[in-house]
Amino acid sequence: MEYRVLADSVILRGTVTAEQSVDVAPTGGTSEGSAPVVTKLRASVGTQLAAGQVLAEVSGRPVFVLQGRLPVYRDLRPGMEGDDVAQLQKALRQVGHGVGVDREGHFGGGTKAALTAFYSRIGYEPLPARTDGEDEVETAEAAVTEAERALEDVQFPPKSPPARTDASETAGPTGKDVERAREDLRKARGRLAEVMARTGPMLPASEVVLVSGFPARVDSVTAKVGSTVSGKILTVSAGTLVVNGYLQQHQKGLVRPGQGVQILSEVTGTTASATVTSVSETIQQEQPVTGDGHPAGPSTPNGYLLVVKPTKELSPELAGQDVRLTVQAASTKGKALVVPVSAITAGVDGQTSVTVVTKGGAKRKVPVTSGTTGDGYVEVRPQAGHRLAEGERVVVGVRNAAGLQGPTS
Repeated sequence: MEYRVLADSVILRGTVTAEQSVDVAPTGGTSEGSAPVVTKLRASVGTQLAAGQVLAEVSGRPVFVLQGRLPVYRDLRPGMEGDDVAQLQKALRQVGHGVGVDREGHFGGGTKAALTAFYSRIGYEPLPARTDGEDEVETAEAAVTEAERALEDVQFPPKSPPARTDASETAGPTGKDVERAREDLRKARGRLAEVMARTGPMLPASEVVLVSGFPARVDSVTAKVGSTVSGKILTVSAGTLVVNGYLQQHQKGLVRPGQGVQILSEVTGTTASATVTSVSETIQQEQPVTGDGHPAGPSTPNGYLLVVKPTKELSPELAGQDVRLTVQAASTKGKALVVPVSAITAGVDGQTSVTVVTKGGAKRKVPVTSGTTGDGYVEVRPQAGHRLAEGERVVVGVRNAAGLQGPTS
């Protein structure tokens, strides 16, 4: 028994996937408040997506994809401010619709015009920010017109022949009357500006899907036309392609971030170099899916999630493929207490142990937990209440007439 650094190449399976995966689960319904229904599906599994593309239609309203990293957490309406508004403005510019002189992060007239133009391009009318918006605008415009006429009447009263009246009745409009009329007009115009600022098109959170970059890809479709939306209807992935694999307990200690990896697609014969970017500390579960993206059964423990990033961008055709990963010259971080693999025995109860031979020839059975395996050795840790020490000899076989190997250290 000795302390040593275990080294070996670790080979496992992996799946090529994108760095970002987004579940599309629209929450919008009809104006009557009924449950949302899928009325069209515009994408299928494997569809390569571009910015502004419509993925589906829910209750007659579009669900489209734009670029952005901030999560969608609210409807965006005219007059709003924030980083999410700035993100919308950038996304609109990316699909060819500038926002004019609107300052960054302010949902003003230019952003309204750009959003209206975008909806028109994809074949839909944007939803109004206020259902009574048109009526409010008309009322405010009428008030401005009335105030303008009142000011004009005060400034330029109609001329009429002089008549015999008292002196008090012959006085015309005073400067105070004009100033009041002007103030009324200013208020009416201010009211109209306020109404105009908060009315117009809005962007419902239920109609936009944001991904980190393009091209993006549809990974699964879990809804059908006519079905009620009760969760996600499809899954979209985006970003650089990476490979996810699952390490077993005996492999985990050999693999760590920074180690080199060779990727092999046995379907296309493509090979690529990569690097381990992360290894999870807890056992992860993966939900298996069928070819159409539907769950194939209950999720089961797979092992410790390993994420591998290629040194050069992988071809999009590899997305979703099962590949072979070879972690090159994997090793433990430091020395571990190890025994030859053949020294490990397992009882009927599944308990693993090693048999230690003392200097006097006596034998002592020590229950152990096995760990990393490599170089023909396995890491062992004595269970509570037991001990193992470097230099002790363990049984790896029984010498008999056939010449089997006896105890060794």
